[in-house]
Amino acid sequence: MEPARAITEEALHAGLRDIHLPLNAPGGLVAELFAALALGLALALILGLLLRTLTARRAGMPAEAPLDALPDEARRLALLRLLRERAPERYAEIAASLYRPGGLPEAAELQAELDRHA
Repeated sequence: MEPARAITEEALHAGLRDIHLPLNAPGGLVAELFAALALGLALALILGLLLRTLTARRAGMPAEAPLDALPDEARRLALLRLLRERAPERYAEIAASLYRPGGLPEAAELQAELDRHA
């Protein structure tokens, strides 16, 4: 077995500069651009998934705590989102009337629905 030989720094840099498709590859420059685009999109996807997991809301965090500080309409929307998560069948019943004038239920009514399904 041969002893391992170290690669020189110049050879390493030359090898890195020469990473591209061969000139006679099908597609030529267009194929190389698509390959670079694919690598960039793959990297963006990986970074996006990583950021999504790092910034995702933790399950143990209390969701109702900051609702009292919200303005009335924002509080009602937040309560509707919670109702959609916890009682989708009840949310489906309410959802039909949401887009009518005055169709957004009062916060106390939504809170009572949440308490019933908790």
